[in-house]
Amino acid sequence: MKYKLKELTIENFKVKTLAKNYDTPIYCYSFEKIKNNINKFKKVFLKINPLICFSVKSNSNSNLLREINKLGLGADVVSMGELMKALKSGINPNKIVFSGVGKTSEEIIFAVKKKILLINAESKSEILEIEKIAKKTNNKVNVGLRLNPNTDAGTLSQISTGKKENKFGVSEEIFIDLVEYLKNSKYLKLKCLSVHIGSQILNHKPYIKMLKVIEKIIKKTQFYFEYIDLGGGMGIDYENKKRKINLKKYALSVEKFKKRNNSKIIFEPGRSIVGDSGYLISKIIYIKEGYKKDFIILDAAMNDLMRPALYNAKHRIIPAKKNKTQSLKIYEFVGPICESTDKFSTVNKFQKLKEKDLIVICDVGAYGMSLSSNYNLRPKPIELLIKNSKIKIISKRQDLKELV
Repeated sequence: MKYKLKELTIENFKVKTLAKNYDTPIYCYSFEKIKNNINKFKKVFLKINPLICFSVKSNSNSNLLREINKLGLGADVVSMGELMKALKSGINPNKIVFSGVGKTSEEIIFAVKKKILLINAESKSEILEIEKIAKKTNNKVNVGLRLNPNTDAGTLSQISTGKKENKFGVSEEIFIDLVEYLKNSKYLKLKCLSVHIGSQILNHKPYIKMLKVIEKIIKKTQFYFEYIDLGGGMGIDYENKKRKINLKKYALSVEKFKKRNNSKIIFEPGRSIVGDSGYLISKIIYIKEGYKKDFIILDAAMNDLMRPALYNAKHRIIPAKKNKTQSLKIYEFVGPICESTDKFSTVNKFQKLKEKDLIVICDVGAYGMSLSSNYNLRPKPIELLIKNSKIKIISKRQDLKELV
């Protein structure tokens, strides 16, 4: 994404042309970005040779999943719907991991039937349920066991998953007991120790701490895990502050860990693969003058991009056309939904805008469309993929009449 003669372009297509041809709001993805992100991830962890399972919850568009599959990735799923989508997109069942704390019997039966690589269990009750289903269907089911390593990832409380007060995984004591139980199970085969400490992590140090906790547990259980699933959570630079996680240092620690424990490594990245590949193009409906700030009312809303309302997350907003005039007032970019939380950003210094101007909200490729809804009975936006200088509609704009 760059400016050419003051006009913002995405993969050489002018934003104003995209808006004219497809109307707004628009989700637009860059295939080149996704490919580069995957290649960078593979390169940094090259010596480890991990199984990379893309986190489907971050973006479940079938067209994107097919492209990600072609680039060699598996899938991390957390529902039967996501599992069905991953399989339909051509992802090999032997490269699919099923995570999540509340898998239903129906979901477990489906996963067992499809012979996926692993079902990562998160409680004793879930282990017993999987075992009951395995016995009934006369299957030997490969399972992982998720440890809660009580590790603070230093991220938002809403997306922290590795502390003891979080609902995810089991404590050290329960983990050890369950390993002993699974050693004697006729129908379950324990193959994996799984962890995931949170999302949007920008520091490698919590991961290093997590590895030490895992190593300690392995020694206590005296059990050989064929796989160690280290989860995902690697963050991206939403605010353009040049803050990036040092993956090389993390990779070096994982490399040493792998040599000591002789296990295959699984990663579950989502945001770091698709986050910065997505852009939300929106049009200004009205500019409403306020006392100290002006409200820039967009045709995109919190139903299209929930992250700011849900997490108070920050996304850069940039104009589709540059000018040299700066606004004298603070701008608050908001949507038309009847909620005070329907706002995207408050910006102190921004160029002067006028009604019908276009803006672009950056880095919306992860947890953008996947968290979208029809709140206020608003149709979901169109999704475009730009690949090899061609535009492909990968999801049509919802038809309002059909929605109603």
